[in-house]
Amino acid sequence: MGYGLVRVKVALMPTSCRFNAILVVAAVVMLALGPMPVTAQSTAGTAQARAHVYLLRGLMNIFSLGMDTLAEELDKRGVHTTVSNYSEWESLADQAASNYKAGKEQPIILIGHSLGADAVMQMAAYLNRKKIPVALVVPFDGTGSFSTPANVGRLVNLTQRKYAYMRPGPGFHGSLANVDVSGDPEIGHVNIDKSPRLHTRAISEVLAVIKGHREAKPNGANPSVANPVPATGKENGVSGGEGKPVGVPAPSEKPGNGATSSFAPQGESAPALPKDARRPKRIAPEKLPD
Repeated sequence: MGYGLVRVKVALMPTSCRFNAILVVAAVVMLALGPMPVTAQSTAGTAQARAHVYLLRGLMNIFSLGMDTLAEELDKRGVHTTVSNYSEWESLADQAASNYKAGKEQPIILIGHSLGADAVMQMAAYLNRKKIPVALVVPFDGTGSFSTPANVGRLVNLTQRKYAYMRPGPGFHGSLANVDVSGDPEIGHVNIDKSPRLHTRAISEVLAVIKGHREAKPNGANPSVANPVPATGKENGVSGGEGKPVGVPAPSEKPGNGATSSFAPQGESAPALPKDARRPKRIAPEKLPD
């Protein structure tokens, strides 16, 4: 009855007064309904950026299932992960770049096995051209040697191929460790991605980078290059002497370029980089073992 009376009175009012009356009625209705709920979209811009680990499998998605296990282990520790095939690296890089620029994603961490290891190096170089920092890259036994681009804060190369050592690229001032496990007869190309102790190493590297990012951010430091480097010395019960990596050595300090790196085993040297190593090209899967 009361609502009908308001409607009649509004209809009889002049246009300007009628508009004002409608606003008053609308305000009364909104007050009666109470505050509207805040949507997820309105809060997305204020949410804190989260770390994101991209894990890339190798050929055919059947030889690199250790990446899935590693992702599960990281998920249990509250780390956001995405597992994909190596062939999707470029679309994933575009996604990471977009999320980083939107303030949704940081630090960015890349891990891959075999062709997936090659792909994370390609992905890092691609993000470098987009000026997107990559806090950590962990290749598991890539099929070739790549230079590390300037946007990478830390690289830990887990390999049993002496020709697949990584090297600092132009402008690189982060830390780099080539971890040679070729002396372990129980580790080969098809199971290196499933090694529990290498998973432990990778997880510790990821957690250290995330912790370093959180601690560095309030001080205005660049989290992509403020990553703590694991201590040198004994690791997993094996002594990693400088110049003679054994088992899973921690990185040893090397002067020059601002990078840290473990060296090639005594009596051997890592191969020279190919001419196009600064910008890795796609490698046809049929030309490489996996």
